[in-house]
Amino acid sequence: MDRERARELRRKMTDAERRLWARLRDRRLGGHKFRRQEPIGPYVVDFVCAEAGLVVEVDGSQHAEREEYDAARTRYLEERGHRVLRFWDNDALTKTDAVLQAILDALSGCPPSPRPSPPVGGEGNGDGAGSADD
Repeated sequence: MDRERARELRRKMTDAERRLWARLRDRRLGGHKFRRQEPIGPYVVDFVCAEAGLVVEVDGSQHAEREEYDAARTRYLEERGHRVLRFWDNDALTKTDAVLQAILDALSGCPPSPRPSPPVGGEGNGDGAGSADD
């Protein structure tokens, strides 16, 4: 059931989640591997870097009315060794670089997972920062 729900959430990502995913996918942020809409126990988190134990949640306005639920969810994740970062969706849309920097700061000290060798003729500068074309 959780896998089905995760698939459905992937298909229905918000604009803010899509914007962040474009910059987190394919190890674009500091070489760290993220997964989106990933089940962890009874919850489906927006993004997770499993190697670093970091969960990133993008909250819309409905979360202002769900403080107790979000607190219980965060407690559950933290009890299982995850750090949880929460951002408002408006910030993910309008302050994307600042949100990404906060995520990168949280990842500091966590080495990225090993990357496979790039294919012959591969491109990229290897810094994980992405390009203006992202």
